[in-house]
Amino acid sequence: MDNKRTYEMKARAESTAQTRRRIMRSAFELANETKSLEIVVADVAARAGVSVRTVLRHFGSRDGLFEAVTAYVKDEVREERAAPVGDVATAVEVLFDHYELRGEMVLRLLGEEAADPRVRSVTDQGRLLHRAWVEQVFAPQLARRGDADRELVTDLLTVATDVYTWKLLCRDRGLDRQQAQQRVRFMIDAVLGTVGEER
Repeated sequence: MDNKRTYEMKARAESTAQTRRRIMRSAFELANETKSLEIVVADVAARAGVSVRTVLRHFGSRDGLFEAVTAYVKDEVREERAAPVGDVATAVEVLFDHYELRGEMVLRLLGEEAADPRVRSVTDQGRLLHRAWVEQVFAPQLARRGDADRELVTDLLTVATDVYTWKLLCRDRGLDRQQAQQRVRFMIDAVLGTVGEER
């Protein structure tokens, strides 16, 4: 009897967790498609195949859903941007994959951050996440620097790999992906002092 009850409780908990993930995923996909955080709870519910009441039962309010999705997106973005430490070529490739998928939405959010504190919270977290990515991916190259130089080089690598750099090269200049990646690689090599070395 106890085993059956334990199994049922576990199954119920897993079902609840799956529903919660499906709702967050639906909200994330809608935000990405519309390039906006102004999502309607009814639209999220319809996409997730649940009622508005179910969404509110899980998250309490639209703001509660927003906060949960923000945390969910951080984990998703970390996974999308995961790259081998010290491998510049793969890091740039992974970064461009991410920007092709999420770059337009990020640019839209950056354009809205001054007017909306919720958006500003998301973009601030994005900045921190990007810098942490730079510090992790380029850790071997940064480890060879002194403290003051390391900070300078981290700043420059952060700029070289920023979404605005991708926008300038791909959207504004109209370069194809290979050309844009080549230029980002060149900037990284120049910052690291390895221009002309074997790539």
